[in-house]
Amino acid sequence: MVNSLSPSLRRIVVLGTGGTIAGRAASGGDNIGYTAGQVSVADLLGGIEAPEGLELAAEQVAQLDSKDMEPDVWLQLARRCAFWLAEADVAGVVITHGTDTLEETAFFLQAVLAPGKPVVLTCAMRPASSLSPDGPQNVRDAIAVAATPAARGVTVVCAGAIHSAFDVQKAHTYRPDAFASGDAGPVGYVEEGAVRRMRDWPESPARSKLLEAGEGAAMQWPRVEIITSHAGATGAIVDLLLQERAMGVAEPVRGLVLAATGNGTVHHVLEAAALRAQDAGVAVLRATRCASGRILPRPDDKLRDAGALTPVKARIALMLELIGTAA
Repeated sequence: MVNSLSPSLRRIVVLGTGGTIAGRAASGGDNIGYTAGQVSVADLLGGIEAPEGLELAAEQVAQLDSKDMEPDVWLQLARRCAFWLAEADVAGVVITHGTDTLEETAFFLQAVLAPGKPVVLTCAMRPASSLSPDGPQNVRDAIAVAATPAARGVTVVCAGAIHSAFDVQKAHTYRPDAFASGDAGPVGYVEEGAVRRMRDWPESPARSKLLEAGEGAAMQWPRVEIITSHAGATGAIVDLLLQERAMGVAEPVRGLVLAATGNGTVHHVLEAAALRAQDAGVAVLRATRCASGRILPRPDDKLRDAGALTPVKARIALMLELIGTAA
């Protein structure tokens, strides 16, 4: 439900999806044994003041642990973002989200929305029930970014840092400052409610046609699997997926992302299987396992590379590519 607002003020719309930031544990000292997605986004905004000249609105889009995120929720969230961004009096959108798949949701939204206004995802590493929750400050900082007049594109705000959707990765398992941007570094920082920008806001070439369908329209998501190259890797999983295709299963694999070592290198046995898959009509993309850097292509490469994209983001990019091919 969206709050009732004064028509004379501009709005920041805060969309809730659950996550640790909305989690509760039996004890305030328990920061890992909580249940995610227990607190409504409206309650999360309690006690948080809007910047001058702005009001806050809250809408619950989903209520889940982000480890269980699904593409259908991405699409629903993207449609709600598109709806609110089209409103003339909306300055920006903030999304509360779990940390586990936050980088995937951010990348998806940047890829399909190409927003000219800011869409800011934020999160917490401690539940709302914690003795010292980090969620409230992260929400305040995200609202400050969404209220910045020149801001645009999809960013992630956590522990005072602003990360681009293209570069952000969860880099630590439990520390409040859990995200990094690799070689690119943060877009900027939020310092006592003021944004200090270090580089350009993220941009996308064009909004995806994926959002042209109505709210109730279903989407057939192409199946894209991630397979890791490592010492002693085999092609067994790839061959099993090809056997599934030959058997005519309902949802055959259409794409493979190889989480490759170093500069996109793949164990020779797995590479041979991937080439068989490519010859059979499966789209194959290599993405590096490394936390920083990008794959530098070579003229004799037989398998495409994903550049600087991580395996999980390369999977999303390949899914969207295959949807476009099907259209």
